[in-house]
Amino acid sequence: MKLAPTPLLAARMALATLVLACAPAYSQLLGSAAQFAVLGATPNVTNSGPTLVTGSVGVWPAASITGFPPGTIFPGTGTLHAGNTVAQNAQADLTTAYLALDALAPALIPPALGGQVLTPGVYDAGAASLTGILTLNGPGLYVIQVTSLTTASGPGASAVALTNGATPCDVWWQVDNSAAIGTFSQMSGNILALTSITIGTSAGLQGRALARNGTVTLASDVVTACAGGNTPGFVVPPLGPAFLGVASVPTLSDGLRVLLALLLAGTAWVMLRRHQA
Repeated sequence: MKLAPTPLLAARMALATLVLACAPAYSQLLGSAAQFAVLGATPNVTNSGPTLVTGSVGVWPAASITGFPPGTIFPGTGTLHAGNTVAQNAQADLTTAYLALDALAPALIPPALGGQVLTPGVYDAGAASLTGILTLNGPGLYVIQVTSLTTASGPGASAVALTNGATPCDVWWQVDNSAAIGTFSQMSGNILALTSITIGTSAGLQGRALARNGTVTLASDVVTACAGGNTPGFVVPPLGPAFLGVASVPTLSDGLRVLLALLLAGTAWVMLRRHQA
């Protein structure tokens, strides 16, 4: 969904895009939302069963988080934030990050993600589904834009494998509607959904489940915020099926990164000045 940003939000988006283009690590794109492993909006965040979350769990503008306990937050990694200022600020930063990811120009890839091997880049998979293994190969930024995301249910039915230096914090799923993660699915990356995120029973997410306008539903899952924590979460499956010939997106050269940084910084400064005038 394309939104018309206000001058202040446009400036924040420009700065967020600058982070994407130039920073060696990308978790700072989320701002205050980075502390959350799970963040919902309305009507609530719900859980059933012994879910284990590494990181905070929050909701705003609603103030209802149910199912903790039996769900637990790994000691020392976060807390519950139900309808408070912390969750409100995190939702604002989530919106900024979502719009910055949405503004990136992608390369089209098939919506059936299973069996594909991707190198760092920005991709558009449309109404994406994952059955089998999606392999992300090599260090760098992965942005996968989708209109919706569904993963297959069942032991071993769907997984994201990270190989040769790919890390969960550098994987971003920008979802225009909702995401449905199937039972036993093993996912990696930050899921930023416009509407809702449902994580099926016994699934694992090494990353974050962040919903802008809807709910996050958990059920006996393991959600490990990729920035830290003391629990390993889940074991990433081995290398998946052979490469299917999907083209990768080249990364920017150092010179182009500097030029883009200067351009975006100038744009952000002008927008902020106009907003303050």
